[in-house]
Parts: sequence; structure tokens; C-alpha cells
Amino acid sequence: MSAADTGPAADAGAHPVTPVDEVTLREYGPAVSVPLDADAGRALAASGILRSATPDPGRDGHWLLRAGSLVGAVRTPGGPVVRIMPKTPVRRLFFLLGFSLDPARAWRDSREGTIDTGAYDDVVPALAHAVERQIDAALRQGVLQGYREVEESALVVRGRIREAEQIRRHFGRTPPVEIAYDAYTADIAENRILRAAAERLLRLPDVPGPVRRRLAHQRVRLADARPLVRGQELPRWQPSRLNSRYRPALRLAEAVLRGTSPEHRPAGAEPLAVDGFLLDMNQLFEDFVTVALREALREHGLTARLQDIHHLDTAGLVRMRPDLVVRTGDGRTPLAVVDAKYKVEKADGLLNADLYQALAYATVLGLREAHLVYAAGRHPERFHEVRGTAGPDGRGTRLYQHSLDLSREPERLLATLREIAGRLAGAAPHSRS
Repeated sequence: MSAADTGPAADAGAHPVTPVDEVTLREYGPAVSVPLDADAGRALAASGILRSATPDPGRDGHWLLRAGSLVGAVRTPGGPVVRIMPKTPVRRLFFLLGFSLDPARAWRDSREGTIDTGAYDDVVPALAHAVERQIDAALRQGVLQGYREVEESALVVRGRIREAEQIRRHFGRTPPVEIAYDAYTADIAENRILRAAAERLLRLPDVPGPVRRRLAHQRVRLADARPLVRGQELPRWQPSRLNSRYRPALRLAEAVLRGTSPEHRPAGAEPLAVDGFLLDMNQLFEDFVTVALREALREHGLTARLQDIHHLDTAGLVRMRPDLVVRTGDGRTPLAVVDAKYKVEKADGLLNADLYQALAYATVLGLREAHLVYAAGRHPERFHEVRGTAGPDGRGTRLYQHSLDLSREPERLLATLREIAGRLAGAAPHSRS
């Protein structure tokens, strides 16, 4: 039974409430009253998955659940499957993700995007389909093999003897012999990552049957790669000519593994492990905007630093990390600063805290302007000139607000960001005289 199947509880206090096993919410949507037992409600409240989860004061046995910027689906222990639907169409969402992961390829394929989501319009089914298709394409020419250092005890010498281990374990006696050698095998980082992504997706709720069967087939093809240990860092791989056909699948698989099965630790309690996949739309929008601007600025011979660290005070106690700082080609002189904001303007069209933050960035970097890029807005562009900041030319510091309509086609989104990049390229450093 889903939350939509529960009717109004006119006499909620007189009858026991049956908790639901599925809940569907909308990203940044209104709170939904859902029948939940106390333990499941408290677990959701402590998990950090939702923007808020509180007991419904008007309905016994119900909790008010409200989603924030995380979208996807998760299953909590003893609780319901929680699906959070994005405001942005799923196909557009995966275009943003694909561009952030592989901008060079996405510039070429902006009309269709780089991630095939099939006919699915929900996050998890689309993701599972996309990953399976990417893995299948990567393995089309066979499973990649490479050299991996193996350390083991053996009856014969192969490779080199690990003398320290031989003495520590066997007091120098042989056999067995502690050896190390390079093995040519499919048990390499690339295959381990792809196998782990397939296995994680097979545990998620909402993966369609046909996609689940294809993922199981891909897992069998990668059976010679060791499984990853949950909680450990992903193995590292280096781009090369040999693994070029794997790269699209690897980038998407790593995104799955970073967004899957998060562990949340309520204060004073054991970690709460949940199975699912969650995308943070705040982070996704920021990644897309900054990566796209960085790529577009290269056409102007400029460099861009993402999350560049600065300090507001001279003592270096108050740290600042603007999303993107535009610099000259040699990287020495800052020209402009940008912050991406996945939020909608208030009714009066102003977001004062964002403007104060942008002004602080411009002041510290010695710039005459700062830029804010929003995911939606009433105006394509507006600016505010700050009082008391006039330079020798009589012009004060300007704070620009740009809007990026995510409902528009990919090529239009990229064209808008190219226009903003052109504005950034024309900015000049602030004179301190």
C-alpha cells in the first residue's frame, strides 16, 4: 500500500493505523502526512534523507514527510521505500549528470545527451538501464585484463621473494615461500568498479525486471573481478588507451557507488544503513554549471578553478570557497567569481544572503563584479550596484543574477552558459587604488 492509498483519518485515534510500505514525495514539495510507526518515523528523521520528518500533530500514528534536494529511492530498515521524484525531467537530469562526468563528449552530443535512460521517467529505473547499457558497451570487445601485483604464499618461487614476510611468518624456512608477482588478470580496478555498480543496482528498489536480468548477466561476465568491500574507498584507475572503451561506464558506475547505500549516524546511535540511490540536485546543478563554464572559458584562453579556497579575514580564520573563480590563462590574476544556486527567487525577486555572499567574494578577490547562477528565476539577468563601492570610473561593484531554465533543451542550456562565459571573459580586475 502506498501513501496515496490512505484516505483521510476522520477517526484516527480510534483505530490502529497500518504503516505504509511505500511513500512517494516530490523534490521540495509540500509535506505529506504518512502513516508510520514511531521507530520508522524517527529513523527517517535521523537519516538526513528528507528535509523534515516530524509527527503529524493532527493525526495520530502519522508523520509529516517533506523532501529536500535529494531525489531517487531508498529502502530503510524496518521502514518504507521512499521515492523522491525530481522537479526536473529525468532525461534532463541525466543530461546534467552526463555532462558533469564527461564534458568533452557532452559538448559533441548535447542534442541527445551522453546517458541512455531508455523510456524510463523515474530516477532509479533510468539509472539502472543507463548503467547496464554502458557496461554492455564497455564489455562488447571482451572483459578488459591487466597486470595486478599478487602477494601470496606458494610452494614454488615465482616473481620475487618477500624477504621480510618470509622471516616474519616462517622464520626464514621454506617452503612455503612468500612471493610477489604481476598477474595478467581480469581482477583489476576497472572491472571491480563495474561489478560493484551492477551489484548495488540489483539491490535497489524499483529496478524493472528486464533491466534486473540484464544487470545479473553483466555481473556474471565480471565474475573474475573481486567484489568491493562495503565502506572502503573505491579502487583507483588511471585513464589510458587500453581502458578508453570503459571510461563512460566507469564514470557512471562511480557516480552510482558514491550515491548508493549511504550510511547515516544519528547522534549517539549506530549507523543507519539504507539501500538506495540518491542524487543531490544542489550538488548536481553546481557541478553542471561550473564544469560547463570552465569548458566554455577555455575557448577564451582563460582558466577556472573550482572550489578555490580563500579567507575573508586577514588572520585566515574564516574560510571561503566560491564555486568558480575565473583567472587569466596563467592562473595568476582573478577576473570574475561565480556561485551556482539551485533555488528559486523569493516573491520579491531577491535572495539577500546570496548577494551578501557574492559581495564578500568580490571584495576578497578585488573584483568589480560577482555572478550568481540560479536554476530558475523571473528574469534572465539582473544586477545590483552596491552603494559605497564606486571606483575611479564612478561605477560601483555589481552583483549579477543569471537564470538557467532547466526545462529548456540541452543545446539551449549550453548556449546560455556560453553567453555567461563570454560575460565573465570580459570582466576586468578591480583597481585597488
